Parts: sequence; C-alpha cells; structure tokens
Amino acid sequence: MGNEELQAWIEQVSLESFGVPFRHKASFNSRLTTTGGRYFVKSHNIEINPQQLAMFGREETEKIIKHELCHYHLHLAKRGYMHRDADFKQLLAQVGGSRFCQTLPGAKARRTLPYRYKLVCKDCGMEYPRKRRPDPSRYRCGRCSGKLKLAAFEEGKGTAE
Repeated sequence: MGNEELQAWIEQVSLESFGVPFRHKASFNSRLTTTGGRYFVKSHNIEINPQQLAMFGREETEKIIKHELCHYHLHLAKRGYMHRDADFKQLLAQVGGSRFCQTLPGAKARRTLPYRYKLVCKDCGMEYPRKRRPDPSRYRCGRCSGKLKLAAFEEGKGTAE
C-alpha cells in the first residue's frame, strides 16, 4: 500500500466514522518506531507507521487512524484534542479507536533505572531512594526538616519496578 491508498483510506474512515472530510495530507513514515502514528498540530497532516500495517493488519491500523483522526477533528473544532482531555477520550471510545498501539518486536522499550542513590536524614534516619544523583544541600527531610546526606543504595535492598 502506498501513500495514495493511505490517503484515500483515511478520507474514507473520516467520512464513515466522523461524518467530516479529511482535507489534509496523510503519509506513511517508516522512521516511526515506538508509535503507531502522529498528528501534526501546525500542518494538520497525519503520519502512520507502515510496520503496524505489515505486522498487525488493517484492523489494528484502522484503530490507529481513528486515533489520529480524533486528534485532527477535535483540534480543528477547537475542542480538547490531547490524550488527557475528556473530549478526546469520549470521541475515541465513540468511534472505536485504540488508545495505545501494539508494540512492535525490536522496538526500544522504555526501561526503568534501578535506584542507585539515597538521601538519608541525619536527624531521624528517613531514607529517600533516588535514581539520579541528587544534591543533598538543596533538600531537607520531609518528616523533621533535618539535613540530608547522600549514601549509595545497597544492591539487594530493592529496585525500581
């Protein structure tokens, strides 16, 4: 499937599911790796990840298209078009779009770092685990307002989930 077929497909989905035409440009972008598609606020164009179509088929890709069209139509209507907005969530559920796309094999997964540092209160001993190295002079204990010191996190005592 090429960009012309994608353009026609998105125009058809827009008319069938939203009742409003899609009047901007749609294209495939093979550089997208961790997302199914993108909506551009300034140009109103939509890009779709072609790997999603190849791996998961037309049905899943249509859900991604509906997701991006929700951004598109709500933004043009000057309503809440962001993921956190109630208008977006409501319209997405109404048209049957997907909130998240399938994870592609080999895509970089977001990994969490283990806790490597901890701030310890000099007065009460309260511990604050941290993933990145903090500056203890910038903080005070939340329990007793005492000064904090930096300590290394013991290896077996716990890690991030």
